Amino acid sequence: MTEKGEMTCREAGKRGGDATKERYGHEFYQVAGKKGGAANAASHDREHFRRIGKLGGEAVMERHGLEFYQRLGVQGGAVTAQRGTEFFVAIGRKGGNAKKRNQRQEVKA
Repeated sequence: MTEKGEMTCREAGKRGGDATKERYGHEFYQVAGKKGGAANAASHDREHFRRIGKLGGEAVMERHGLEFYQRLGVQGGAVTAQRGTEFFVAIGRKGGNAKKRNQRQEVKA
């Protein structure tokens, strides 16, 4: 807080968010996030998400460099060793089915 007892915009936002979380609980934000994500997905095509994903990846590359991605790759290899390749096969199937389900919804619209 500032010396006069006034809050910055950031402090006020945090205080409001904390009050909302206290009143409605963590699940409130989960439901709101899912609704927002669904609305966002309905209003943009795959190319939009591909484009913003690429921009995000480029920003991370500029900020952290190639070594960051190399470390992630090593960590990913550790997860493969820990969980096995069948784990990744299973989540790949889930992702593939989700894509098919999304395409069916687009056709209905």
